[in-house]
Amino acid sequence: MKRVSRFYLLLCTGLLCSIAYQAAAQTPQGNGFGGPGQPPRDTSMNKTNDGKWRNESSRTSYRRLNSDAERVPDTSIHTFHRRPFLQPWYRDLGNPGTPAQNLLFTTEPRLGPTLGYHVFDAYAFLIDSLPFYNTNRPYSQFMYQLGSKLEQVAGIMHTQNVKPNWNIAAAYRKINAPGFYQQQRSSNDNAYLSTHYQSKNLHYELFGGVVYNKAQQDENGGIVSDTFLTQNYNDRQTVPVRFQDAAFGNGGTVKRSPVVNTFREATIFLQHSYTLGKIDTLYNEDSTKYSYQLTPRFGISHRFEYGGEKHIYKDKRPDSLRYNDFFQHRFASTDSVFSIQKWYHIDNRLMLNGFIGKRENQLQFSAGIGNRYDRFSTEFIVDKLKYSVLSNYLAGSLRKEALKPGAWFYNANAIFYLTGDAAGNSLVDANLGKTFGDNKANISIGIRQEINNAPYNYTSYYNQFDTITYSFNKESITQVHATLYSERFKFSAGFRNYLISNYIYLNQLQMPAQYAGAFNITQVWGRKLFVWRSLAFDNEIVFQQPTAGAPVNIPTLMGRHQLSLERYIFKHALKIATGAEVRYHTPYNPAGYSPFFNRYYYQDTYNLSNNPEGAVFFNFKVRSFRATIMADQVQQLFGRNTIVAPGYATQNFMIRFCFNWALIN
Repeated sequence: MKRVSRFYLLLCTGLLCSIAYQAAAQTPQGNGFGGPGQPPRDTSMNKTNDGKWRNESSRTSYRRLNSDAERVPDTSIHTFHRRPFLQPWYRDLGNPGTPAQNLLFTTEPRLGPTLGYHVFDAYAFLIDSLPFYNTNRPYSQFMYQLGSKLEQVAGIMHTQNVKPNWNIAAAYRKINAPGFYQQQRSSNDNAYLSTHYQSKNLHYELFGGVVYNKAQQDENGGIVSDTFLTQNYNDRQTVPVRFQDAAFGNGGTVKRSPVVNTFREATIFLQHSYTLGKIDTLYNEDSTKYSYQLTPRFGISHRFEYGGEKHIYKDKRPDSLRYNDFFQHRFASTDSVFSIQKWYHIDNRLMLNGFIGKRENQLQFSAGIGNRYDRFSTEFIVDKLKYSVLSNYLAGSLRKEALKPGAWFYNANAIFYLTGDAAGNSLVDANLGKTFGDNKANISIGIRQEINNAPYNYTSYYNQFDTITYSFNKESITQVHATLYSERFKFSAGFRNYLISNYIYLNQLQMPAQYAGAFNITQVWGRKLFVWRSLAFDNEIVFQQPTAGAPVNIPTLMGRHQLSLERYIFKHALKIATGAEVRYHTPYNPAGYSPFFNRYYYQDTYNLSNNPEGAVFFNFKVRSFRATIMADQVQQLFGRNTIVAPGYATQNFMIRFCFNWALIN
């Protein structure tokens, strides 16, 4: 807690300094920092022939890896009050930073050898979704969220172009929440560093990044019974929990649990390429300034990735009753249950790239080979087991983006493993679509097919008292999907159908299992925003239907409806969005959570029927400063807490405050 306090002190100090600087420098008016009213521009071209910056308004945009489409930072306040990590349909265990599951069914990423822990993915920075910025002014964002029971989320991001053709960005985020219930503390740290460089002659390009994610969850095993969620236990700290230990964890300000799951991940990647093609020099009207333009024809690229994951389970005060379903052992006072699983991998991929067509409407195709080394290990006090595998694979891609209004876009990616334990694994993903009306509407369809091995933690688990090993057939997942979006009609809709065979999951005994048959999951969703003068009525609905008997836990119908008043006041100096939001789902059997394996499992004995959840919010924006004050879980004032999994409930009625401030030099 001392370290956390120091971090918040430094953050507040930085904010005060930034506010003082802001008063002197003044942020450009309106959308100057890259809002919806400002089209993005490639500031790597905004240089004179002596390499100096132009004297112009600020511009900030970013790209994703393997995409030329430019995006701008979000500046809207319509949904600013919503929790950023759980959108649109994720659910945590009733405390920020705790294991999260998606109620809109999605499969886990399992191509090639993997470790298999994904309950913290909703909070993590991922290599393939890192932003690569381009800005002609140093750009920073500060974010802070404060909720009841010392719930805190703080973050900072800074990016700037060292040179017009070289950008560096870095971000750090901290989640710390003791929780409303006993021994429920979560503590997450997430950080990334990204860089993008392109040579002045445009032939050489480099993308690089580092991500670090750490999540620590104190496990209380869930509350003993839902019947304790009454006014007699208005202080939820008095509700009994399954892993309660009165003699443990009283040394700090927050009572700790003897059972803790910790997950760490760190990945470094480098992707660079050299491209040949025609170079044109573009001059301004008086020939005092110029820029280069490359029409690529052929190139070669190399991607290197090194990463590691580490999962730790420890129980410092084990109870024999707690483990009766897994193994029988009478514990001494000095005993503990302890297991560490690690995964390290090194991946190298070499690709040849070709380009067809004009620069603004090009088709890019790539083909190449890859090699990777994976090492898994398990440590459990009395022994250590290691396992290594060397794999080779083929990779190919086809990509054409819609960089102009009314253009078609399509892409396809394929990976086939040839050797190693993952031999026969494959991924084929293809998408096709078209944009309309200045890119303000689009329609797309796609198909994806995966064949995967079971993750390591489904096949091997060891501690000093128990050994669990399984062998599974390859899992096959096929999905067909389509989406439609229209900014003019403020409407979006989608459809997805899964066909899954040899599905790998945790069964009701919390043991790895495989469903040999094939089953379907059909999903349809839609969103429509109605606007009348200053009133906005936002509606989202999801319908999903699995094959009867399939081992998945999902609600059939989910919805969210938001009614808000949104307008400028005080002569357009302040923009507000204030109103109420309701969320609901139909009754269903929710997935259970296993603290022993840090994963959700299938169960069909506990049926869940919640009242709709309500929230009231006031969002506002002044220039580049956005903030919200929100009353969440309003329905708890009139009934019990919302249940998210057997034994796990949401917070009480609570007030939450959050702000986001973008600062530009």
